[in-house]
Amino acid sequence: MSITDKPFVRTSILAAEPPPRGERGAGAWIRRNLLATPKDVILTILALALIAWAVPHLVNWLFIQAVWFGPDRTFCATTVQGGIQPDGWSGACWAFISAKYDQFIFGRYPLSERWRPAIVGILFIVLLVPMLIPSAPRKGLNAILLFAVLPIIAFWLLHGGYGLEVVDTPLWGGLMVTLVLSFVGIAVSLPCGILLALGRRSKMPVIRMLCVTFIEVIRGVPLITVLFMASVMLPLFLPTGWNVDKLLRALIGVSIFTSAYMAEVIRGGLQAIPKGQFEGADSLGLGYWQKTRLIIMPQAIKLVIPSIVNTFIGTFKDTSLVTIIGMFDLLGIVKLNFSDANWASAVTPITGLIFAGFIFWLFCFGMSRYSGFMERHLDTGHKR
Repeated sequence: MSITDKPFVRTSILAAEPPPRGERGAGAWIRRNLLATPKDVILTILALALIAWAVPHLVNWLFIQAVWFGPDRTFCATTVQGGIQPDGWSGACWAFISAKYDQFIFGRYPLSERWRPAIVGILFIVLLVPMLIPSAPRKGLNAILLFAVLPIIAFWLLHGGYGLEVVDTPLWGGLMVTLVLSFVGIAVSLPCGILLALGRRSKMPVIRMLCVTFIEVIRGVPLITVLFMASVMLPLFLPTGWNVDKLLRALIGVSIFTSAYMAEVIRGGLQAIPKGQFEGADSLGLGYWQKTRLIIMPQAIKLVIPSIVNTFIGTFKDTSLVTIIGMFDLLGIVKLNFSDANWASAVTPITGLIFAGFIFWLFCFGMSRYSGFMERHLDTGHKR
Protein backbone atom coordinates (compact mmCIF):
# COMPACT_ATOMS: atom_id res chain seq x y z
CA MET A 1 0.00 0.00 0.00
CA SER A 2 1.49 3.32 -1.06
CA ILE A 3 1.75 6.31 1.21
CA THR A 4 -1.03 8.06 -0.70
CA ASP A 5 -3.54 5.24 -0.17
CA LYS A 6 -6.17 5.95 2.44
CA PRO A 7 -8.20 3.35 4.32
CA PHE A 8 -11.89 3.30 3.50
CA VAL A 9 -14.05 4.96 6.17
CA ARG A 10 -17.80 4.33 6.05
CA THR A 11 -19.83 7.51 6.32
CA SER A 12 -23.18 5.90 7.19
CA ILE A 13 -24.36 3.13 9.48
CA LEU A 14 -25.47 -0.09 7.88
CA ALA A 15 -29.19 -0.69 8.02
CA ALA A 16 -30.28 -3.36 10.47
CA GLU A 17 -30.98 -6.68 8.80
CA PRO A 18 -33.67 -9.12 9.93
CA PRO A 19 -32.53 -12.16 11.89
CA PRO A 20 -31.92 -15.38 9.96
CA ARG A 21 -35.08 -17.16 8.91
CA GLY A 22 -34.29 -20.10 11.16
CA GLU A 23 -34.01 -17.87 14.26
CA ARG A 24 -37.48 -16.35 14.20
CA GLY A 25 -41.05 -17.52 14.21
CA ALA A 26 -42.88 -20.25 16.06
CA GLY A 27 -40.56 -23.00 14.84
CA ALA A 28 -37.48 -21.24 16.23
CA TRP A 29 -39.21 -20.65 19.56
CA ILE A 30 -40.17 -24.34 19.80
CA ARG A 31 -36.63 -25.50 19.02
CA ARG A 32 -35.11 -23.03 21.49
CA ASN A 33 -37.51 -23.60 24.39
CA LEU A 34 -38.95 -27.10 23.99
CA LEU A 35 -36.50 -29.15 21.93
CA ALA A 36 -33.09 -27.72 22.81
CA THR A 37 -31.74 -30.83 24.57
CA PRO A 38 -32.76 -34.51 24.77
CA LYS A 39 -34.11 -33.88 28.27
CA ASP A 40 -36.26 -31.04 26.93
CA VAL A 41 -37.58 -33.33 24.18
CA ILE A 42 -38.58 -36.03 26.69
CA LEU A 43 -40.25 -33.53 29.05
CA THR A 44 -42.08 -31.90 26.13
CA ILE A 45 -43.42 -35.25 24.93
CA LEU A 46 -44.58 -36.16 28.45
CA ALA A 47 -46.25 -32.77 28.90
CA LEU A 48 -48.04 -33.04 25.56
CA ALA A 49 -49.24 -36.55 26.42
CA LEU A 50 -50.58 -35.32 29.76
CA ILE A 51 -52.34 -32.40 28.10
CA ALA A 52 -53.79 -34.65 25.40
CA TRP A 53 -55.20 -36.94 28.09
CA ALA A 54 -56.48 -34.30 30.54
CA VAL A 55 -57.82 -31.49 28.35
CA PRO A 56 -60.56 -33.47 26.56
CA HIS A 57 -61.88 -34.77 29.89
CA LEU A 58 -61.85 -31.28 31.41
CA VAL A 59 -63.52 -29.67 28.40
CA ASN A 60 -66.12 -32.41 28.34
CA TRP A 61 -66.92 -32.06 32.06
CA LEU A 62 -66.73 -28.25 32.23
CA PHE A 63 -68.56 -27.35 29.02
CA ILE A 64 -69.95 -30.14 26.83
CA GLN A 65 -71.81 -32.20 29.43
CA ALA A 66 -72.30 -29.25 31.80
CA VAL A 67 -75.77 -28.08 32.80
CA TRP A 68 -76.04 -24.35 32.20
CA PHE A 69 -79.66 -23.61 33.12
CA GLY A 70 -82.23 -25.07 35.48
CA PRO A 71 -84.25 -24.17 38.59
CA ASP A 72 -82.97 -26.91 40.93
CA ARG A 73 -80.65 -29.88 41.42
CA THR A 74 -82.67 -32.28 39.30
CA PHE A 75 -81.40 -30.68 36.11
CA CYS A 76 -77.81 -31.44 37.12
CA ALA A 77 -78.63 -35.16 36.91
CA THR A 78 -79.54 -34.91 33.23
CA THR A 79 -77.07 -35.43 30.42
CA VAL A 80 -77.09 -33.48 27.19
CA GLN A 81 -78.89 -36.36 25.49
CA GLY A 82 -81.72 -36.17 28.04
CA GLY A 83 -81.11 -39.40 29.96
CA ILE A 84 -79.82 -40.15 33.43
CA GLN A 85 -76.25 -41.34 33.70
CA PRO A 86 -75.76 -44.71 35.40
CA ASP A 87 -73.19 -43.28 37.79
CA GLY A 88 -75.59 -40.55 38.86
CA TRP A 89 -74.44 -37.13 37.59
CA SER A 90 -73.51 -35.22 34.45
CA GLY A 91 -70.88 -32.51 34.03
CA ALA A 92 -70.46 -29.25 35.92
CA CYS A 93 -73.62 -27.72 37.39
CA TRP A 94 -73.29 -24.15 36.15
CA ALA A 95 -77.02 -23.73 36.73
CA PHE A 96 -76.15 -23.54 40.45
CA ILE A 97 -73.77 -20.65 39.75
CA SER A 98 -76.37 -18.90 37.61
CA ALA A 99 -79.07 -19.25 40.27
CA LYS A 100 -76.83 -18.05 43.11
CA TYR A 101 -74.77 -15.50 41.19
CA ASP A 102 -76.27 -12.44 42.89
CA GLN A 103 -75.53 -13.89 46.33
CA PHE A 104 -71.97 -14.67 45.32
CA ILE A 105 -71.47 -11.02 44.40
CA PHE A 106 -73.48 -9.17 47.06
CA GLY A 107 -74.08 -11.74 49.83
CA ARG A 108 -77.36 -11.17 51.65
CA TYR A 109 -77.46 -7.47 50.78
CA PRO A 110 -81.12 -6.45 50.24
CA LEU A 111 -82.18 -6.97 46.65
CA SER A 112 -83.83 -3.55 46.35
CA GLU A 113 -80.63 -1.80 47.57
CA ARG A 114 -78.05 -3.55 45.42
CA TRP A 115 -77.77 -0.51 43.19
CA ARG A 116 -75.68 1.04 45.97
CA PRO A 117 -72.75 -1.43 45.87
CA ALA A 118 -73.02 -1.34 42.07
CA ILE A 119 -72.43 2.43 42.14
CA VAL A 120 -69.50 1.97 44.54
CA GLY A 121 -67.98 -0.57 42.15
CA ILE A 122 -68.35 1.79 39.19
CA LEU A 123 -66.77 4.67 41.12
CA PHE A 124 -63.92 2.40 42.20
CA ILE A 125 -63.18 1.37 38.60
CA VAL A 126 -63.45 4.96 37.32
CA LEU A 127 -60.89 6.16 39.88
CA LEU A 128 -58.63 3.11 39.84
CA VAL A 129 -58.04 2.88 36.08
CA PRO A 130 -56.48 6.38 35.70
CA MET A 131 -54.40 5.67 38.81
CA LEU A 132 -52.92 2.60 37.15
CA ILE A 133 -52.12 4.36 33.86
CA PRO A 134 -48.68 6.03 34.19
CA SER A 135 -49.43 8.72 31.61
CA ALA A 136 -52.74 9.78 33.15
CA PRO A 137 -52.60 13.38 34.49
CA ARG A 138 -53.43 14.74 37.96
CA LYS A 139 -52.18 11.75 39.94
CA GLY A 140 -52.32 13.68 43.20
CA LEU A 141 -55.99 14.58 42.82
CA ASN A 142 -56.74 11.06 41.65
CA ALA A 143 -55.05 9.57 44.72
CA ILE A 144 -56.99 11.88 47.07
CA LEU A 145 -60.28 10.90 45.45
CA LEU A 146 -59.44 7.17 45.48
CA PHE A 147 -57.95 6.80 48.95
CA ALA A 148 -59.67 9.57 50.90
CA VAL A 149 -62.96 10.59 49.29
CA LEU A 150 -64.10 7.23 47.89
CA PRO A 151 -63.96 5.36 51.24
CA ILE A 152 -66.26 7.97 52.82
CA ILE A 153 -68.74 7.83 49.93
CA ALA A 154 -68.54 4.03 49.82
CA PHE A 155 -69.27 3.71 53.54
CA TRP A 156 -72.27 6.01 53.22
CA LEU A 157 -73.63 4.14 50.21
CA LEU A 158 -72.98 0.64 51.53
CA HIS A 159 -73.97 1.14 55.16
CA GLY A 160 -76.65 3.77 54.70
CA GLY A 161 -77.84 6.62 56.86
CA TYR A 162 -78.46 10.25 55.95
CA GLY A 163 -81.41 9.40 53.74
CA LEU A 164 -80.48 5.84 52.81
CA GLU A 165 -81.77 2.66 54.41
CA VAL A 166 -79.23 1.23 56.88
CA VAL A 167 -77.80 -2.13 55.83
CA ASP A 168 -75.84 -3.72 58.68
CA THR A 169 -72.51 -5.31 57.81
CA PRO A 170 -73.63 -8.87 58.77
CA LEU A 171 -75.76 -8.72 55.59
CA TRP A 172 -72.72 -7.88 53.47
CA GLY A 173 -70.98 -10.75 51.78
CA GLY A 174 -69.65 -12.32 48.63
CA LEU A 175 -67.19 -10.66 46.29
CA MET A 176 -68.18 -7.26 47.71
CA VAL A 177 -66.68 -8.10 51.13
CA THR A 178 -63.60 -9.64 49.51
CA LEU A 179 -62.92 -6.45 47.55
CA VAL A 180 -63.61 -4.16 50.52
CA LEU A 181 -61.25 -6.10 52.79
CA SER A 182 -58.49 -6.43 50.22
CA PHE A 183 -58.68 -2.78 49.08
CA VAL A 184 -58.51 -1.44 52.63
CA GLY A 185 -55.78 -3.91 53.58
CA ILE A 186 -53.68 -2.99 50.55
CA ALA A 187 -54.27 0.77 50.84
CA VAL A 188 -53.37 0.81 54.55
CA SER A 189 -50.50 -1.69 54.52
CA LEU A 190 -48.23 0.12 52.05
CA PRO A 191 -47.88 3.45 53.91
CA CYS A 192 -47.89 1.71 57.30
CA GLY A 193 -45.30 -0.78 56.07
CA ILE A 194 -43.07 2.06 54.87
CA LEU A 195 -43.27 3.78 58.26
CA LEU A 196 -42.58 0.52 60.11
CA ALA A 197 -39.59 -0.24 57.87
CA LEU A 198 -38.17 3.25 58.43
CA GLY A 199 -38.83 2.90 62.15
CA ARG A 200 -37.01 -0.42 62.29
CA ARG A 201 -33.96 1.25 60.72
CA SER A 202 -34.24 4.32 62.96
CA LYS A 203 -31.37 5.38 65.19
CA MET A 204 -33.81 6.15 68.00
CA PRO A 205 -33.87 3.05 70.25
CA VAL A 206 -37.45 3.42 71.48
CA ILE A 207 -38.96 3.76 68.00
CA ARG A 208 -36.79 0.93 66.67
CA MET A 209 -37.76 -1.37 69.54
CA LEU A 210 -41.48 -0.65 69.13
CA CYS A 211 -41.37 -1.30 65.37
CA VAL A 212 -39.32 -4.49 65.75
CA THR A 213 -41.67 -5.79 68.46
CA PHE A 214 -44.77 -5.07 66.38
CA ILE A 215 -43.36 -6.66 63.24
CA GLU A 216 -42.03 -9.79 64.90
CA VAL A 217 -45.12 -10.39 67.01
CA ILE A 218 -47.54 -10.00 64.11
CA ARG A 219 -45.39 -12.04 61.73
CA GLY A 220 -45.06 -14.76 64.34
CA VAL A 221 -48.76 -15.66 64.37
CA PRO A 222 -51.11 -16.68 61.55
CA LEU A 223 -53.75 -14.29 60.25
CA ILE A 224 -56.54 -16.48 61.59
CA THR A 225 -55.17 -15.87 65.10
CA VAL A 226 -55.15 -12.11 64.57
CA LEU A 227 -58.75 -12.20 63.32
CA PHE A 228 -59.80 -14.40 66.23
CA MET A 229 -58.18 -12.03 68.73
CA ALA A 230 -59.82 -9.03 67.05
CA SER A 231 -63.21 -10.74 67.20
CA VAL A 232 -63.12 -12.35 70.64
CA MET A 233 -60.48 -10.62 72.75
CA LEU A 234 -60.83 -6.99 71.63
CA PRO A 235 -64.39 -6.55 73.02
CA LEU A 236 -63.13 -7.68 76.44
CA PHE A 237 -60.90 -4.61 76.67
CA LEU A 238 -63.60 -2.13 75.67
CA PRO A 239 -65.77 -0.24 78.17
CA THR A 240 -69.18 -1.69 78.97
CA GLY A 241 -71.70 -0.96 76.23
CA TRP A 242 -69.09 -0.44 73.53
CA ASN A 243 -69.16 -2.68 70.51
CA VAL A 244 -66.93 -2.88 67.46
CA ASP A 245 -68.47 -3.90 64.15
CA LYS A 246 -67.31 -7.28 62.81
CA LEU A 247 -66.28 -5.82 59.49
CA LEU A 248 -64.22 -3.14 61.22
CA ARG A 249 -62.49 -5.83 63.29
CA ALA A 250 -61.66 -7.72 60.12
CA LEU A 251 -60.38 -4.56 58.42
CA ILE A 252 -58.12 -3.78 61.38
CA GLY A 253 -56.85 -7.36 61.61
CA VAL A 254 -56.08 -7.68 57.90
CA SER A 255 -54.46 -4.23 57.79
CA ILE A 256 -52.07 -4.73 60.70
CA PHE A 257 -51.16 -8.24 59.55
CA THR A 258 -50.36 -7.11 56.02
CA SER A 259 -48.50 -4.03 57.30
CA ALA A 260 -46.04 -6.22 59.23
CA TYR A 261 -45.19 -8.25 56.13
CA MET A 262 -45.05 -5.14 53.96
CA ALA A 263 -42.57 -3.57 56.39
CA GLU A 264 -40.11 -6.40 55.82
CA VAL A 265 -40.55 -6.15 52.05
CA ILE A 266 -39.78 -2.42 52.12
CA ARG A 267 -36.86 -2.97 54.50
CA GLY A 268 -35.37 -5.41 52.00
CA GLY A 269 -35.57 -2.70 49.34
CA LEU A 270 -33.93 -0.17 51.65
CA GLN A 271 -31.05 -2.52 52.40
CA ALA A 272 -30.48 -3.02 48.66
CA ILE A 273 -29.84 0.69 48.10
CA PRO A 274 -26.08 1.37 47.78
CA LYS A 275 -24.58 3.37 50.62
CA GLY A 276 -23.45 5.99 48.11
CA GLN A 277 -27.06 7.02 47.51
CA PHE A 278 -27.46 7.95 51.16
CA GLU A 279 -24.12 9.77 51.21
CA GLY A 280 -24.91 11.60 47.99
CA ALA A 281 -28.23 12.79 49.40
CA ASP A 282 -26.49 13.97 52.57
CA SER A 283 -23.89 15.84 50.51
CA LEU A 284 -26.70 17.79 48.84
CA GLY A 285 -27.87 19.01 52.23
CA LEU A 286 -31.20 17.21 52.11
CA GLY A 287 -33.02 16.53 55.36
CA TYR A 288 -34.05 13.04 56.46
CA TRP A 289 -37.56 13.19 55.05
CA GLN A 290 -36.46 14.93 51.84
CA LYS A 291 -33.77 12.30 51.30
CA THR A 292 -36.20 9.47 52.01
CA ARG A 293 -39.04 10.83 49.87
CA LEU A 294 -37.07 12.03 46.85
CA ILE A 295 -34.12 9.64 46.56
CA ILE A 296 -34.20 6.55 48.77
CA MET A 297 -37.81 5.40 48.83
CA PRO A 298 -38.47 5.60 45.04
CA GLN A 299 -35.47 3.36 44.41
CA ALA A 300 -36.37 0.95 47.21
CA ILE A 301 -39.96 0.52 46.05
CA LYS A 302 -38.87 -0.01 42.45
CA LEU A 303 -36.55 -2.81 43.54
CA VAL A 304 -39.23 -4.71 45.45
CA ILE A 305 -42.23 -4.32 43.14
CA PRO A 306 -42.57 -8.13 42.72
CA SER A 307 -42.52 -8.65 46.48
CA ILE A 308 -45.03 -5.86 47.07
CA VAL A 309 -47.46 -7.30 44.54
CA ASN A 310 -46.88 -10.76 45.98
CA THR A 311 -47.96 -9.43 49.38
CA PHE A 312 -51.02 -7.82 47.80
CA ILE A 313 -51.97 -11.12 46.17
CA GLY A 314 -51.58 -12.93 49.48
CA THR A 315 -53.79 -10.34 51.18
CA PHE A 316 -56.48 -10.75 48.55
CA LYS A 317 -56.57 -14.51 49.04
CA ASP A 318 -56.33 -14.36 52.84
CA THR A 319 -59.62 -12.46 53.03
CA SER A 320 -61.35 -15.85 52.89
CA LEU A 321 -60.29 -16.35 56.54
CA VAL A 322 -62.87 -13.81 57.76
CA THR A 323 -65.29 -16.72 58.00
CA ILE A 324 -63.78 -17.29 61.46
CA ILE A 325 -65.54 -14.15 62.72
CA GLY A 326 -68.87 -14.88 61.06
CA MET A 327 -68.47 -12.94 57.81
CA PHE A 328 -68.86 -14.52 54.41
CA ASP A 329 -66.59 -13.42 51.61
CA LEU A 330 -66.77 -14.92 48.12
CA LEU A 331 -65.51 -18.35 49.15
CA GLY A 332 -67.54 -18.32 52.36
CA ILE A 333 -70.83 -17.47 50.64
CA VAL A 334 -70.19 -20.15 47.98
CA LYS A 335 -69.61 -22.79 50.66
CA LEU A 336 -72.64 -21.56 52.60
CA ASN A 337 -74.88 -22.26 49.60
CA PHE A 338 -73.73 -25.88 49.43
CA SER A 339 -76.21 -26.55 52.24
CA ASP A 340 -79.16 -25.46 50.09
CA ALA A 341 -81.27 -28.62 49.70
CA ASN A 342 -82.57 -27.44 46.32
CA TRP A 343 -79.04 -27.67 44.91
CA ALA A 344 -77.53 -30.55 46.89
CA SER A 345 -75.78 -32.80 44.39
CA ALA A 346 -72.47 -34.54 43.84
CA VAL A 347 -71.21 -31.88 41.43
CA THR A 348 -72.46 -28.73 43.16
CA PRO A 349 -69.51 -28.32 45.59
CA ILE A 350 -66.80 -28.83 43.00
CA THR A 351 -68.55 -26.50 40.57
CA GLY A 352 -68.85 -23.78 43.21
CA LEU A 353 -65.22 -24.14 44.25
CA ILE A 354 -64.07 -23.97 40.62
CA PHE A 355 -66.07 -20.77 40.18
CA ALA A 356 -64.62 -19.19 43.34
CA GLY A 357 -61.12 -20.30 42.41
CA PHE A 358 -61.45 -18.81 38.94
CA ILE A 359 -62.56 -15.43 40.35
CA PHE A 360 -59.63 -15.38 42.79
CA TRP A 361 -57.24 -16.38 40.01
CA LEU A 362 -58.61 -13.67 37.71
CA PHE A 363 -57.88 -10.88 40.19
CA CYS A 364 -54.51 -12.30 41.24
CA PHE A 365 -53.41 -12.82 37.62
CA GLY A 366 -54.42 -9.24 36.84
CA MET A 367 -52.27 -7.92 39.70
CA SER A 368 -49.36 -10.09 38.55
CA ARG A 369 -49.57 -8.83 34.96
CA TYR A 370 -49.77 -5.22 36.12
CA SER A 371 -46.68 -5.83 38.26
CA GLY A 372 -44.79 -6.95 35.15
CA PHE A 373 -46.02 -3.90 33.25
CA MET A 374 -44.80 -1.56 35.99
CA GLU A 375 -41.41 -3.26 36.09
CA ARG A 376 -41.00 -2.73 32.36
CA HIS A 377 -42.24 0.84 32.61
CA LEU A 378 -39.80 1.68 35.38
CA ASP A 379 -37.03 -0.30 33.63
CA THR A 380 -35.74 -2.22 36.63
CA GLY A 381 -33.23 -3.98 34.42
CA HIS A 382 -34.30 -7.50 35.40
CA LYS A 383 -35.22 -10.06 32.78
CA ARG A 384 -38.75 -11.46 33.12
